[in-house]
Amino acid sequence: MDMNRVMIIGRLTQDAALTYTAGGSAIINFSIAVDHKKNKDGSADTSYFQCKAFGKIGENLKPSLIKGKQVAITGYNKQDRWEKDGQKQSRVIINCEEIQLLGGGSGNQNNNGYQQDYGYGN
Repeated sequence: MDMNRVMIIGRLTQDAALTYTAGGSAIINFSIAVDHKKNKDGSADTSYFQCKAFGKIGENLKPSLIKGKQVAITGYNKQDRWEKDGQKQSRVIINCEEIQLLGGGSGNQNNNGYQQDYGYGN
C-alpha cells in the first residue's frame, strides 16, 4: 500500500494569500521555512515548502497566518504539472488538511487550529 502523508513544523516566510475560484471556493497559499540543524558558524540549513489549503481552513486562519508565525501542518504532497514556453514544469505542494498555530510571530498567540476533513480517514 502506498502512503502520502506529511507532518511538518515551520515558520511562514510571508503572509498567507487568500484567493477564490470562479465558483467561490477559498484557496490559501503560503510557504514555510524549516530549519534542520545549526551549522558550526551558527547558520541553519533551511528547507522551504509551498503549502495550500482549501475551503474554510484558509478563510478561518488567514488573519493569523502571517510572516514569522510558527505552524504545525498535517496533509499530503501533490505534484502540480504544467507546460511553459514548451518546457514541462512541476513542483510539489503540501495540501494541508490540518493547520495548528504554534508560538512565534506577531499573529494570534493562542493555540487554535483548524482541521478540514477530506475523507481520507484518520
